[in-house]
This record gives sequence, structure tokens and C-alpha cells, in this order.
Amino acid sequence: MLGAAFAAGWILRPDDRTGPCVVTAGPVTLPDIGEASGIAVGRRTPGLLWSHNDSLNDAVLFALDSAGAVRGRVRLPIEPRDWEDVSAAPCPEGDCLYVADIGDNLLARRSVRIYRVREPAPGDAETAPPEMFTATYEDGPHNAEALFVVGSDLYIVTKDRTGALFRATLPASGSDLTFQRGGELGLAMVTDAETSRDGAWVVVRTFTQVYFYRTVDLTRGAYVPVLQVPLDGLNEPQGEGVALDGGLLFLVSEGHPRESGGSVITLSCNLKG
Repeated sequence: MLGAAFAAGWILRPDDRTGPCVVTAGPVTLPDIGEASGIAVGRRTPGLLWSHNDSLNDAVLFALDSAGAVRGRVRLPIEPRDWEDVSAAPCPEGDCLYVADIGDNLLARRSVRIYRVREPAPGDAETAPPEMFTATYEDGPHNAEALFVVGSDLYIVTKDRTGALFRATLPASGSDLTFQRGGELGLAMVTDAETSRDGAWVVVRTFTQVYFYRTVDLTRGAYVPVLQVPLDGLNEPQGEGVALDGGLLFLVSEGHPRESGGSVITLSCNLKG
């Protein structure tokens, strides 16, 4: 678990709360990640977070330490079209990162791509060549920015008015996936989703809210969140990413149009129940 909080230039105040959570650090500016889109808690290296820029940027994974400082820039040997999310999860090789090239604002892509690569060390210059999965939806194109992993299943939440949940099981061999529609979360404009490092929770975020689901409930079709956390008071320029490690919730945002950097905020949340 990431035990240290981001500490750059921030003093805890009793009124820095958002619902059942309290801000423990941030916002910390990320000068190199002006279009921060996704965030994931690393599994290979304790205390490490992974983030990245949105589309039209180089395919680089940024390793962040618990103070928000960049500890590594690891290039991915891919040419993403609309890379929207990164997730960390176990894989047959050990620990992997899943890169979700699933953005489709115009609903024009016949297929999208998901890459799986063994999680690098922060000092690596480049990852190994990733495994690529070509993915389609059973009912046609969807725009999405949120991918999370549970066991051998991949889940996508669409970015629209309903937050439809799709699932596909990773094949033992082959590189094609068909995502099947499971239901609707009833959430508009979902920008990220992630399984907690211990696998017990799935967090889903929009621009203004974070929703906590028990993994066992969500994967069985129970779409009622245990907690709902409002984010309006954090004044994020454009809230995008979310990740959870124990009770620590990490949020990343794109920067203001005239600013060069994104930002990350850390909250401590009471997850009883």
C-alpha cells in the first residue's frame, strides 16, 4: 500500500473534505503530464503510480513517486490513436499494465485496441513489445475512457449518458476480443475506472463524482455503489483519472488550457462496510 502522502506545498486543514474522504495532499502539479488521462497504482514497485498523457502525445508511461515527482519515463513501442486509460493487474507473466486505446468520440472506429505489457521498472527506457488485443463491441462502436481488470476479465465503462458496462474474457490464445454488454451503471460521462490494488473495490469516476463498488457486487450485476464521493469542491480543471490503494484515493486532472501541467490529488477515504 502507498503509505506516504503527496506532500508538495500542502498543509492539512480540517475542512478539506469531500464526502466520506479527506484530502491528504495536493494538488501537486505534473508539468510533464498536461493532458493526464489515466492513473494506476503500480504492483511491481511499491509506492509507484503510473500515468500518461491523452492522445496526440508520445506513447510514454510516467512513473510517479509518493511525492508526485516523476521517477521515470518509459516509452511504449506503440502508435496509439486515442489512449485514454492505464490499469495495473496481475497477468500470466506476473504484474502487467493494460493500456486502453479505446477513445472514439465520433463513434467511427470499427475496433479499438488494448495492450498488455509486463509492468516496467521506473528506470527502464522502453517496455517490452506489448501484446495487442483488437476489441469490438457486440452492438457497435462506443466512446469510452474507462477500463478495469478483474481476474481474466476486462471491463469497459462507456462515456455517454448511461455508463454502459461491457465485459470480455481474455483468451488463452489469439488477439481478438468481443465485449458483451452487461448493464448500465446509470452514470453520465465516466472518465476512468480502476480495481483497487487488493481487488476488493472498483472505483468509477466522472468529472464531478467518484463511486465505490464492491468488486464482487459489480461483477455479479449489482450496480449500486457503496459510497459516492462528490468532487466539486476540489476545483479540478478537468478531472480524468482515478485509482485506489487501500483507503488512499488518487485523482488526476488535465491542466488548464493555458497551463502546461496536469495535477494529482490524494484523499484518504473511510471504506467501512
